[in-house]
Amino acid sequence: MAKIMAVNAGSSSLKFQLLEMPSETMVAVGLVERVGKDDAIFTIKYGEGQKFTDVLPLATHKEAVELSLEKLMEFGIISSYDEIKGVGHRVLHGKEKYADSVVITDEVMQDIESYTELGPLHIPPNLIGIRAFQAILPDVPQVAVFDTAFHQTMPEENFLYSLPYEYYTEYGIRKYGFHGTSHKYVTERASELLGRPLKDLRLISCHLGSGASIAAVAGGESLDTTMGFTPLEGITMGTRSGSLDPALIPFLMEKTGKTAEDVLNVMNKESGIYGLSGLSSDLRDVESAATEGNHRSEMALRIFANRIHGYIGQYAAEMNGVDAIIFTAGVGENSDSIRERVLRGLEFMGVYWDPSLNNGARGEELFINYPHSPVKVIIIPTNEELMIARDTVRIGGLVEQNV
Repeated sequence: MAKIMAVNAGSSSLKFQLLEMPSETMVAVGLVERVGKDDAIFTIKYGEGQKFTDVLPLATHKEAVELSLEKLMEFGIISSYDEIKGVGHRVLHGKEKYADSVVITDEVMQDIESYTELGPLHIPPNLIGIRAFQAILPDVPQVAVFDTAFHQTMPEENFLYSLPYEYYTEYGIRKYGFHGTSHKYVTERASELLGRPLKDLRLISCHLGSGASIAAVAGGESLDTTMGFTPLEGITMGTRSGSLDPALIPFLMEKTGKTAEDVLNVMNKESGIYGLSGLSSDLRDVESAATEGNHRSEMALRIFANRIHGYIGQYAAEMNGVDAIIFTAGVGENSDSIRERVLRGLEFMGVYWDPSLNNGARGEELFINYPHSPVKVIIIPTNEELMIARDTVRIGGLVEQNV
C-alpha cells in the first residue's frame, strides 16, 4: 500500500487528491485558488468529513505545493513525505508522440514545453506544477497523464482535416481530442456496470461541463471525438463557441477591428452558453432564467442540447449502433433537464429512457433507461484523479514493487 498524489495545476489554481493505492481509497482532497494573489484560498478535506480553509498570500505554485504538503503533515494525513510514492500530473497535450502516460524525464519536459503553442493557457501551469513537485519530492516518480492520449486510436478518416496533407505532416494539424482521462474512466466503469467486456461494447461518452466533449468509444478505444486541434472545436460549451465556419474569423476582424487573437479570445471566453444567453456560463443560472421565460436562455439550452443530440446520432452511425450512452461531468451528472433535452427523440435508435428515473438524479451512478431499452443510458460520475493515480502506479513501476 502507498499514497499517490493526483495533481491538476491550472493557471492560478492547484487541485490535488491523495489516494491510497491499490485500494483506491480517498485520503484527502485539496484545492488552492488564486495562486499569485495576496488572498489565495487553500482548502483541504480529509478524514470523516473534516475540512480546513485558510486565506493567505501565495505568490507561486511552488508555495502552493509546499503549503499543501505541509498541511498533509500538520493534520496527520501523512507522517512523512516518504509515504508519497508517486505523483501523477494531468497534462493537456501529448501530441502524437504520447499515446499513453509516461514517467517524466528531461526529454518529456522538453516535449511538453514544445507543445505550448497547442495549449498556451494550459501547458505553462502544467509545467509549473510538475517542477514544483519535482523540487520538493525529487526522488519520487512523476508521471504525465495526457488528456490527448486516449484519442490516439482514432483512424485517419476521423482525425484528419480536409486541408493540404502537408499541413498535417509538417505542422501536426489534426484533431487531437481532449477529456481523454474522463472518457476512459467512464467507459471502463460502464463495462463493469453492464457486466460486459469493454472490447464488445460501443459506447458514447458525454462529458458535459463548462468544457464539454462527446466521444465514440468502440471496443475500449476512441473512434471519434468532438474536440479537435484545440478544445474550442465541437459542441457549444460554457464560454466556447464550439464548431463554426472558420471564415467568420476574418469577417469579424474586418467588421470589429479585432485581431485574430482577439476574435479567438471571444470564441473561447465570451461565446457558448454565456454569449448566447447574455447571462452566465453557469448552466444552473441559465436554466433558472429559462424557467422564468427568458428567451435567450431557453434558446441557449436548446442549442447546447441540439449539438449533443446530433453527435450522438452521428457516432451511433459511425459505430453501426450503440450499446450505451453515458452522461458525466458537472452538467451530465447533475442536470436532469439537459439529459431530457438530449435524449428526447432518440427512441428511433433504441433509446428508451425513464423520466421518473432521470428526474432528480444527481451525482450518482444510475441507469435511467427502461429495462427493455436496447440502448442503456447511464449516469457515471467521472473520476479523473483516480485514473491519474492508476496510471501513476502502472507507469511509475510501482506495481512491480507490490505497492
